[in-house]
Amino acid sequence: MDFSLTDEQDQIKQMVRDFAEAEIKPNVMEWDEAQHFPVDVMRKLGELGMLGAIFPEKYGGAGLSYVDYVNIIEELAVVESGVALAVAAHNSLCAGHIYLAGNEEQRQRYLPKLTSGEWIGCWALTEPSSGSDASGMHTIAVQDGDTWVLNGTKNFITNATHANVAVVLAVTDRADKKHGITAFAIEMDRDGIRPGKKENKLGMRMSDTAELVLEDCRVPAENVLGKVGYGFIDSMKVLDGGRISIGALAVGIARGAYEAARSYAKQRTAFGQSIAGFQAIQFMLADMATEIEAARLLCYRAAALKDAGDRTTTWSAMAKLYASEVAVRASDKGVQIHGGYGFIKEYPAEKYYRDVKLCTIGEGTSEIQRMVIARAILAM
Repeated sequence: MDFSLTDEQDQIKQMVRDFAEAEIKPNVMEWDEAQHFPVDVMRKLGELGMLGAIFPEKYGGAGLSYVDYVNIIEELAVVESGVALAVAAHNSLCAGHIYLAGNEEQRQRYLPKLTSGEWIGCWALTEPSSGSDASGMHTIAVQDGDTWVLNGTKNFITNATHANVAVVLAVTDRADKKHGITAFAIEMDRDGIRPGKKENKLGMRMSDTAELVLEDCRVPAENVLGKVGYGFIDSMKVLDGGRISIGALAVGIARGAYEAARSYAKQRTAFGQSIAGFQAIQFMLADMATEIEAARLLCYRAAALKDAGDRTTTWSAMAKLYASEVAVRASDKGVQIHGGYGFIKEYPAEKYYRDVKLCTIGEGTSEIQRMVIARAILAM
Protein backbone atom coordinates (compact mmCIF):
# COMPACT_ATOMS: atom_id res chain seq x y z
CA MET A 1 0.00 0.00 0.00
CA ASP A 2 1.63 3.24 -1.19
CA PHE A 3 0.65 6.48 0.55
CA SER A 4 3.12 8.66 -1.36
CA LEU A 5 2.08 11.07 -4.11
CA THR A 6 3.53 10.92 -7.59
CA ASP A 7 5.81 13.64 -8.89
CA GLU A 8 2.93 14.91 -11.03
CA GLN A 9 0.62 15.10 -8.01
CA ASP A 10 3.27 16.99 -6.05
CA GLN A 11 3.61 19.41 -8.95
CA ILE A 12 -0.14 20.02 -9.01
CA LYS A 13 -0.14 20.69 -5.26
CA GLN A 14 2.77 23.10 -5.66
CA MET A 15 1.10 24.90 -8.56
CA VAL A 16 -2.10 25.45 -6.57
CA ARG A 17 -0.13 26.50 -3.47
CA ASP A 18 1.90 29.02 -5.48
CA PHE A 19 -1.25 30.40 -7.12
CA ALA A 20 -3.04 30.81 -3.79
CA GLU A 21 -0.03 32.48 -2.20
CA ALA A 22 0.37 34.93 -5.09
CA GLU A 23 -3.22 35.65 -6.16
CA ILE A 24 -5.28 35.26 -2.99
CA LYS A 25 -3.22 35.58 0.19
CA PRO A 26 -2.27 39.29 -0.18
CA ASN A 27 -6.00 40.17 -0.33
CA VAL A 28 -7.47 37.75 2.20
CA MET A 29 -8.37 40.14 5.00
CA GLU A 30 -9.58 42.92 2.70
CA TRP A 31 -11.80 40.57 0.70
CA ASP A 32 -13.02 38.79 3.83
CA GLU A 33 -14.07 42.06 5.49
CA ALA A 34 -15.83 43.23 2.31
CA GLN A 35 -17.42 39.83 1.58
CA HIS A 36 -15.89 40.17 -1.86
CA PHE A 37 -16.22 37.18 -4.18
CA PRO A 38 -13.12 37.24 -6.44
CA VAL A 39 -14.60 36.39 -9.83
CA ASP A 40 -11.27 37.14 -11.51
CA VAL A 41 -9.56 34.54 -9.32
CA MET A 42 -12.19 31.98 -10.30
CA ARG A 43 -11.60 32.74 -13.98
CA LYS A 44 -7.84 32.23 -13.51
CA LEU A 45 -8.47 28.95 -11.71
CA GLY A 46 -10.54 27.95 -14.72
CA GLU A 47 -7.61 28.74 -17.00
CA LEU A 48 -5.43 26.50 -14.83
CA GLY A 49 -7.93 23.66 -15.19
CA MET A 50 -9.03 23.71 -11.57
CA LEU A 51 -12.72 24.34 -12.35
CA GLY A 52 -12.81 21.19 -14.42
CA ALA A 53 -10.32 19.18 -12.43
CA ILE A 54 -12.29 15.93 -12.25
CA PHE A 55 -13.87 15.90 -15.71
CA PRO A 56 -12.60 14.31 -18.94
CA GLU A 57 -10.65 16.34 -21.45
CA LYS A 58 -13.41 15.87 -24.04
CA TYR A 59 -15.48 18.33 -21.96
CA GLY A 60 -12.60 20.73 -21.40
CA GLY A 61 -11.67 19.17 -18.08
CA ALA A 62 -8.22 18.44 -16.72
CA GLY A 63 -8.92 14.72 -16.43
CA LEU A 64 -7.43 14.52 -12.94
CA SER A 65 -8.25 11.96 -10.27
CA TYR A 66 -10.33 12.57 -7.18
CA VAL A 67 -7.15 12.19 -5.13
CA ASP A 68 -5.70 15.09 -7.14
CA TYR A 69 -8.89 17.04 -6.50
CA VAL A 70 -8.61 16.46 -2.75
CA ASN A 71 -5.12 17.96 -2.87
CA ILE A 72 -6.30 20.96 -4.89
CA ILE A 73 -9.09 21.81 -2.44
CA GLU A 74 -6.79 21.34 0.57
CA GLU A 75 -4.12 23.67 -0.84
CA LEU A 76 -6.68 26.38 -1.60
CA ALA A 77 -8.25 26.06 1.85
CA VAL A 78 -4.93 26.49 3.65
CA VAL A 79 -4.87 30.03 2.25
CA GLU A 80 -8.57 30.87 1.79
CA SER A 81 -11.40 28.48 2.51
CA GLY A 82 -14.07 30.63 0.84
CA VAL A 83 -12.42 30.25 -2.56
CA ALA A 84 -11.93 26.54 -1.89
CA LEU A 85 -15.65 26.24 -1.12
CA ALA A 86 -16.60 28.05 -4.33
CA VAL A 87 -14.37 25.73 -6.37
CA ALA A 88 -15.75 22.65 -4.59
CA ALA A 89 -19.39 23.65 -5.17
CA HIS A 90 -18.65 24.43 -8.82
CA ASN A 91 -16.84 21.11 -9.43
CA SER A 92 -18.46 18.54 -7.17
CA LEU A 93 -22.02 19.80 -7.11
CA CYS A 94 -23.06 21.81 -10.16
CA ALA A 95 -20.78 20.38 -12.85
CA GLY A 96 -20.71 17.07 -11.00
CA HIS A 97 -24.48 16.69 -11.20
CA ILE A 98 -24.51 17.59 -14.90
CA TYR A 99 -21.77 15.04 -15.59
CA LEU A 100 -23.46 12.35 -13.49
CA ALA A 101 -27.05 12.68 -14.69
CA GLY A 102 -26.88 14.71 -17.87
CA ASN A 103 -27.12 13.24 -21.35
CA GLU A 104 -24.37 13.81 -23.88
CA GLU A 105 -26.03 16.89 -25.37
CA GLN A 106 -26.33 18.46 -21.92
CA ARG A 107 -22.74 17.63 -21.06
CA GLN A 108 -21.53 19.22 -24.29
CA ARG A 109 -23.76 22.25 -23.74
CA TYR A 110 -22.72 23.07 -20.18
CA LEU A 111 -19.49 21.40 -19.14
CA PRO A 112 -16.98 23.13 -21.48
CA LYS A 113 -18.17 26.54 -20.25
CA LEU A 114 -17.99 25.40 -16.63
CA THR A 115 -14.64 23.65 -16.85
CA SER A 116 -13.00 26.62 -18.57
CA GLY A 117 -14.24 29.13 -16.01
CA GLU A 118 -16.24 31.02 -18.63
CA TRP A 119 -19.28 30.12 -16.54
CA ILE A 120 -19.64 29.71 -12.79
CA GLY A 121 -22.10 27.13 -11.51
CA CYS A 122 -24.25 26.68 -8.43
CA TRP A 123 -26.31 23.79 -7.05
CA ALA A 124 -29.65 24.48 -5.40
CA LEU A 125 -31.00 21.85 -3.04
CA THR A 126 -31.44 23.52 0.37
CA GLU A 127 -34.51 25.61 1.20
CA PRO A 128 -35.51 27.81 4.15
CA SER A 129 -37.66 25.00 5.58
CA SER A 130 -35.71 21.97 4.36
CA GLY A 131 -32.06 21.64 5.24
CA SER A 132 -31.10 18.22 6.57
CA ASP A 133 -34.53 16.95 5.46
CA ALA A 134 -33.89 17.74 1.83
CA SER A 135 -36.80 15.58 0.71
CA GLY A 136 -39.19 18.01 2.42
CA MET A 137 -38.60 20.78 -0.11
CA HIS A 138 -41.37 23.09 -1.28
CA THR A 139 -40.00 24.31 -4.62
CA ILE A 140 -42.29 22.84 -7.26
CA ALA A 141 -42.07 22.20 -10.99
CA VAL A 142 -45.29 21.76 -12.95
CA GLN A 143 -45.25 20.39 -16.48
CA ASP A 144 -46.95 22.54 -19.10
CA GLY A 145 -46.69 20.90 -22.49
CA ASP A 146 -43.04 20.61 -23.44
CA THR A 147 -41.91 22.95 -20.67
CA TRP A 148 -41.74 22.96 -16.87
CA VAL A 149 -42.69 25.94 -14.69
CA LEU A 150 -40.76 26.29 -11.42
CA ASN A 151 -41.67 28.28 -8.32
CA GLY A 152 -39.91 28.41 -4.96
CA THR A 153 -36.96 29.75 -3.02
CA LYS A 154 -33.65 28.07 -2.33
CA ASN A 155 -31.23 29.34 0.29
CA PHE A 156 -27.61 28.99 1.41
CA ILE A 157 -26.65 28.51 -2.25
CA THR A 158 -22.91 28.80 -2.85
CA ASN A 159 -22.02 30.95 -5.91
CA ALA A 160 -25.68 31.97 -6.43
CA THR A 161 -25.07 35.69 -7.03
CA HIS A 162 -22.42 35.14 -9.70
CA ALA A 163 -23.59 31.88 -11.26
CA ASN A 164 -24.32 31.54 -14.96
CA VAL A 165 -26.09 28.21 -14.57
CA ALA A 166 -27.85 26.54 -11.65
CA VAL A 167 -28.78 22.93 -11.05
CA VAL A 168 -32.13 23.20 -9.26
CA LEU A 169 -34.01 20.44 -7.45
CA ALA A 170 -37.81 20.71 -7.43
CA VAL A 171 -40.82 18.58 -6.50
CA THR A 172 -42.57 17.15 -9.55
CA ASP A 173 -44.74 14.58 -7.75
CA ARG A 174 -45.46 15.31 -4.08
CA ALA A 175 -47.05 11.90 -3.52
CA ASP A 176 -43.94 10.03 -4.58
CA LYS A 177 -41.72 11.73 -1.96
CA LYS A 178 -38.01 11.03 -2.66
CA HIS A 179 -38.88 9.64 -6.08
CA GLY A 180 -40.92 12.73 -6.87
CA ILE A 181 -38.05 15.22 -7.11
CA THR A 182 -36.46 16.23 -10.41
CA ALA A 183 -33.27 18.11 -11.29
CA PHE A 184 -33.15 20.94 -13.84
CA ALA A 185 -30.23 22.80 -15.41
CA ILE A 186 -31.28 26.43 -15.62
CA GLU A 187 -29.32 29.27 -17.22
CA MET A 188 -29.38 32.29 -14.94
CA ASP A 189 -30.29 34.67 -17.77
CA ARG A 190 -33.70 33.01 -18.13
CA ASP A 191 -36.78 34.91 -17.03
CA GLY A 192 -38.09 33.87 -13.63
CA ILE A 193 -34.82 32.96 -11.90
CA ARG A 194 -32.66 35.36 -9.95
CA PRO A 195 -30.34 35.51 -6.94
CA GLY A 196 -32.02 36.79 -3.78
CA LYS A 197 -30.64 38.03 -0.48
CA LYS A 198 -26.91 37.59 0.00
CA GLU A 199 -26.14 36.19 3.45
CA ASN A 200 -23.96 38.09 5.93
CA LYS A 201 -21.95 35.22 7.37
CA LEU A 202 -19.76 34.49 10.37
CA GLY A 203 -17.03 32.93 8.25
CA MET A 204 -16.09 32.00 4.70
CA ARG A 205 -17.19 35.51 3.87
CA MET A 206 -15.31 35.50 0.58
CA SER A 207 -17.59 32.73 -0.64
CA ASP A 208 -20.83 33.98 -2.18
CA THR A 209 -23.85 32.54 -0.35
CA ALA A 210 -27.32 33.72 -1.33
CA GLU A 211 -30.93 32.81 -2.00
CA LEU A 212 -32.09 31.62 -5.39
CA VAL A 213 -35.61 32.75 -6.26
CA LEU A 214 -37.80 31.07 -8.89
CA GLU A 215 -41.00 32.83 -9.97
CA ASP A 216 -42.83 31.19 -12.85
CA CYS A 217 -39.49 30.18 -14.33
CA ARG A 218 -40.26 28.36 -17.55
CA VAL A 219 -37.71 25.71 -18.54
CA PRO A 220 -37.82 23.43 -21.60
CA ALA A 221 -38.08 19.69 -21.03
CA GLU A 222 -34.62 19.29 -22.57
CA ASN A 223 -33.19 20.92 -19.42
CA VAL A 224 -34.29 18.06 -17.16
CA LEU A 225 -31.16 16.33 -15.81
CA GLY A 226 -31.57 12.57 -15.70
CA LYS A 227 -34.97 10.95 -15.40
CA VAL A 228 -38.01 12.80 -14.09
CA GLY A 229 -38.38 11.84 -10.43
CA TYR A 230 -34.75 10.78 -9.98
CA GLY A 231 -33.32 14.16 -8.95
CA PHE A 232 -33.12 13.37 -5.25
CA ILE A 233 -31.58 9.94 -5.87
CA ASP A 234 -28.95 11.49 -8.12
CA SER A 235 -28.35 14.28 -5.59
CA MET A 236 -27.37 11.76 -2.93
CA LYS A 237 -24.77 10.36 -5.34
CA VAL A 238 -23.53 13.88 -6.07
CA LEU A 239 -23.18 14.53 -2.34
CA ASP A 240 -20.99 11.44 -1.98
CA GLY A 241 -18.39 13.30 -4.02
CA GLY A 242 -19.15 16.68 -2.53
CA ARG A 243 -18.58 15.43 1.01
CA ILE A 244 -15.09 14.26 0.08
CA SER A 245 -14.28 17.78 -1.10
CA ILE A 246 -15.62 19.29 2.14
CA GLY A 247 -13.43 16.84 4.05
CA ALA A 248 -10.45 18.05 2.04
CA LEU A 249 -11.45 21.66 2.64
CA ALA A 250 -11.57 20.95 6.39
CA VAL A 251 -8.11 19.38 6.24
CA GLY A 252 -6.85 22.55 4.56
CA ILE A 253 -8.29 24.80 7.25
CA ALA A 254 -6.91 22.55 9.98
CA ARG A 255 -3.49 22.58 8.35
CA GLY A 256 -3.54 26.34 8.01
CA ALA A 257 -4.47 26.75 11.68
CA TYR A 258 -1.77 24.27 12.69
CA GLU A 259 0.98 25.86 10.60
CA ALA A 260 0.10 29.34 11.91
CA ALA A 261 0.10 28.08 15.53
CA ARG A 262 3.38 26.21 15.11
CA SER A 263 5.07 29.27 13.63
CA TYR A 264 3.72 31.53 16.37
CA ALA A 265 4.78 29.10 19.11
CA LYS A 266 8.36 29.15 17.85
CA GLN A 267 8.47 32.96 17.76
CA ARG A 268 6.54 33.87 20.91
CA THR A 269 8.50 33.98 24.17
CA ALA A 270 7.25 33.79 27.74
CA PHE A 271 9.07 33.29 31.01
CA GLY A 272 12.37 33.60 29.20
CA GLN A 273 11.83 30.98 26.50
CA SER A 274 9.90 30.17 23.34
CA ILE A 275 6.42 28.91 24.22
CA ALA A 276 7.13 25.96 21.91
CA GLY A 277 9.28 24.70 24.76
CA PHE A 278 6.29 24.28 27.05
CA GLN A 279 4.81 20.80 27.19
CA ALA A 280 1.23 22.12 27.13
CA ILE A 281 1.89 23.79 23.74
CA GLN A 282 3.79 20.78 22.44
CA PHE A 283 0.91 18.44 23.28
CA MET A 284 -1.61 20.66 21.51
CA LEU A 285 0.56 20.82 18.39
CA ALA A 286 1.16 17.06 18.52
CA ASP A 287 -2.58 16.37 18.67
CA MET A 288 -3.23 18.77 15.80
CA ALA A 289 -0.55 17.23 13.56
CA THR A 290 -1.68 13.66 14.25
CA GLU A 291 -5.37 14.28 13.69
CA ILE A 292 -4.75 16.23 10.49
CA GLU A 293 -2.75 13.34 9.03
CA ALA A 294 -5.51 10.88 9.98
CA ALA A 295 -8.19 13.11 8.45
CA ARG A 296 -6.24 13.48 5.21
CA LEU A 297 -5.85 9.71 4.93
CA LEU A 298 -9.60 9.25 5.32
CA CYS A 299 -10.16 11.74 2.50
CA TYR A 300 -7.60 9.93 0.35
CA ARG A 301 -9.32 6.62 1.06
CA ALA A 302 -12.71 7.96 -0.01
CA ALA A 303 -11.20 9.65 -3.07
CA ALA A 304 -9.33 6.50 -4.12
CA LEU A 305 -12.54 4.47 -3.89
CA LYS A 306 -14.32 7.04 -6.05
CA ASP A 307 -11.51 6.88 -8.59
CA ALA A 308 -11.96 3.10 -8.64
CA GLY A 309 -15.66 3.50 -9.41
CA ASP A 310 -16.79 2.08 -6.06
CA ARG A 311 -19.66 3.41 -4.01
CA THR A 312 -18.29 5.83 -1.43
CA THR A 313 -21.35 6.83 0.62
CA THR A 314 -20.04 5.55 3.96
CA TRP A 315 -16.42 6.54 3.37
CA SER A 316 -17.44 9.99 2.16
CA ALA A 317 -19.49 10.48 5.33
CA MET A 318 -16.61 9.27 7.51
CA ALA A 319 -14.12 11.55 5.78
CA LYS A 320 -16.39 14.58 5.99
CA LEU A 321 -17.39 13.92 9.61
CA TYR A 322 -13.92 13.27 10.97
CA ALA A 323 -12.07 15.92 8.97
CA SER A 324 -14.56 18.67 9.80
CA GLU A 325 -14.52 17.92 13.52
CA VAL A 326 -10.72 17.64 13.51
CA ALA A 327 -10.60 21.05 11.84
CA VAL A 328 -12.84 22.58 14.51
CA ARG A 329 -10.54 21.22 17.23
CA ALA A 330 -7.40 22.33 15.42
CA SER A 331 -8.74 25.85 14.87
CA ASP A 332 -9.73 26.08 18.53
CA LYS A 333 -6.26 24.99 19.63
CA GLY A 334 -4.77 27.47 17.16
CA VAL A 335 -6.55 30.35 18.86
CA GLN A 336 -5.55 29.02 22.29
CA ILE A 337 -1.88 28.83 21.35
CA HIS A 338 -2.00 32.41 20.10
CA GLY A 339 -3.57 33.52 23.37
CA GLY A 340 -4.96 37.05 23.16
CA TYR A 341 -3.55 37.48 19.67
CA GLY A 342 -5.74 34.60 18.52
CA PHE A 343 -8.68 36.96 18.99
CA ILE A 344 -7.15 39.69 16.83
CA LYS A 345 -7.66 39.97 13.07
CA GLU A 346 -4.00 40.77 12.40
CA TYR A 347 -3.30 37.09 13.05
CA PRO A 348 -4.79 34.30 10.91
CA ALA A 349 -5.96 32.15 13.83
CA GLU A 350 -9.25 34.00 14.30
CA LYS A 351 -10.21 33.61 10.65
CA TYR A 352 -9.60 29.86 10.61
CA TYR A 353 -11.73 29.70 13.77
CA ARG A 354 -14.59 31.61 12.07
CA ASP A 355 -14.40 29.76 8.79
CA VAL A 356 -14.17 26.21 10.05
CA LYS A 357 -17.59 25.75 11.63
CA LEU A 358 -19.35 25.60 8.29
CA CYS A 359 -17.54 22.33 7.58
CA THR A 360 -19.63 20.57 10.24
CA ILE A 361 -22.85 21.95 8.72
CA GLY A 362 -22.66 22.25 4.92
CA GLU A 363 -23.40 19.27 2.64
CA GLY A 364 -24.86 17.37 5.58
CA THR A 365 -24.34 18.15 9.25
CA SER A 366 -22.16 15.98 11.47
CA GLU A 367 -25.36 14.45 12.81
CA ILE A 368 -26.47 13.45 9.31
CA GLN A 369 -23.04 11.92 8.63
CA ARG A 370 -23.34 9.84 11.81
CA MET A 371 -26.77 8.65 10.65
CA VAL A 372 -25.34 7.61 7.27
CA ILE A 373 -22.46 5.76 8.90
CA ALA A 374 -24.65 4.10 11.51
CA ARG A 375 -27.07 2.81 8.88
CA ALA A 376 -24.16 1.29 6.97
CA ILE A 377 -22.41 -0.40 9.87
CA LEU A 378 -25.72 -1.72 11.25
CA ALA A 379 -26.86 -2.84 7.78
CA MET A 380 -30.01 -0.74 8.06
